[in-house]
Amino acid sequence: MQARMTNPAYVLPAAMKGIGTLFQAIGEAGLAQDLAEIVGLRASQINGCSACVHGHTVNLRKAGASEERIAAVSAWREAPYFTDAERAALRLTEKVTRLADRSEESVPDALWDEVADHFDEKELSALILTISVTNMFNRINTTIKEPAGTTWG
Repeated sequence: MQARMTNPAYVLPAAMKGIGTLFQAIGEAGLAQDLAEIVGLRASQINGCSACVHGHTVNLRKAGASEERIAAVSAWREAPYFTDAERAALRLTEKVTRLADRSEESVPDALWDEVADHFDEKELSALILTISVTNMFNRINTTIKEPAGTTWG
């Protein structure tokens, strides 16, 4: 399977530079890398982005996450493998990712307060940007039919 075209981030070098700067800022905020991968995996599962599901799964394995934990991301509510902070982040991920499905405000105050109890403003900023960038890449990759197993870098 091949993508329809080269990833637009590579076609437009200035876009790649901006994305790199954004990732650098996210990385400097102190958000745990495994949490970023977990929320990236969950958003990618929701959006059906095979390339990103594969990439986040590989990154979680490299970071030492157990197979049980990785496999349970899609069923995190019933799985014992996640902390309260991770559960709040996963709840936020689902709300931010499923904007079109909403019948209420996108992020209710109760959820915002829960997430803010676990993360400082820098971490929360990194979390929101991680979810948002993942959703952007999900949309790019599903549009161009980027196959699972693609590597970037």
